[in-house]
Amino acid sequence: PLVMGHDYHLYTLPALLRRARPDVFLHHFIHIPWTQSDAWRVLPNRIREELFHGLLANDIIGFHTQAYRRNFLQCCRDLLDLDVDFERGIVHHEGREVWVRSYPLPIDAAATLKVSESARTHEFERELLRRTREFMILRVDRADLSKNVLRGFSAFDLFLEQHPEFSERVTFIAQLMPSRTDVPEYAESLERIEALVAVVNHRHGTPDWMPINLKLRDDLEEAMASYRNYDVLLVNAMFDGMNLVAKEGPLVNRRAGVSILSENTGAHEELGEFALSVNPFDIQELADSIHAALTMSEEEREHRARGLQAIVTTRSPGDWVDEQVADIRRKAGSTTI
Repeated sequence: PLVMGHDYHLYTLPALLRRARPDVFLHHFIHIPWTQSDAWRVLPNRIREELFHGLLANDIIGFHTQAYRRNFLQCCRDLLDLDVDFERGIVHHEGREVWVRSYPLPIDAAATLKVSESARTHEFERELLRRTREFMILRVDRADLSKNVLRGFSAFDLFLEQHPEFSERVTFIAQLMPSRTDVPEYAESLERIEALVAVVNHRHGTPDWMPINLKLRDDLEEAMASYRNYDVLLVNAMFDGMNLVAKEGPLVNRRAGVSILSENTGAHEELGEFALSVNPFDIQELADSIHAALTMSEEEREHRARGLQAIVTTRSPGDWVDEQVADIRRKAGSTTI
């Protein structure tokens, strides 16, 4: 039997399955970042060890990036004193070899482009272009604490303060999907987002210009209309396992838009060469990057846009699955899977 587990909710499941069925082949893909070993020391030893031993019951453990893979291998050596082969990505645990691999999650380019050309998307686009100023900055996110929305708006506030020549020329469209509103911290965060937007709009707005257009809803076609027309895509998450917005936007965009990308997103490992990389905690750097993106030459914008599009169309979700199945077959020594 083959069992493929996913994400952090099920870290302890593999050990339970291994005890119940020693013959099972276990594969686990982790969708969130894996931190360095020092961060794990905040947990009591018994909890930390249960989590690690749970995962190490797998035959193969997958991550989005090489960096997360290296961090996991380092944790196994530093925290559990296990024999680790960093070059081959193998952890020796209880007489077994556990393979540790990276499989970056791609987007379905064909399906994404199809939605971007739908009649409903074009309907949203017509209304968007009717209201848009000279430049558009865009973010599309869940209203999640990790997405760092408040610092993004604070950076835009600082940008407008330091570059008044852009007054009434740029609109920041933020399409945020409310997330976990039953959790008090998330509800409070959403209230703070709305309050900060009101402050920025009051401070810099004019009778016929609202700097930030906040949309608290989840509408794929509406997001696609904005993807097609942004000049700057802001992805400034504190930490993100991958972040598919960073891949969808450049694929769909028709204006050679510039990506501002947090160095702490998994997507940065693939896209960083053609994006403006930022430390998501540095508001001044974010503000400077907004200015750099909006004043960038057309030639450089197009070069970066072509580079991003080439990367995000290289692999499909089918490739992502096939790569994992191929490793399962190699390790199991069987082609029947």
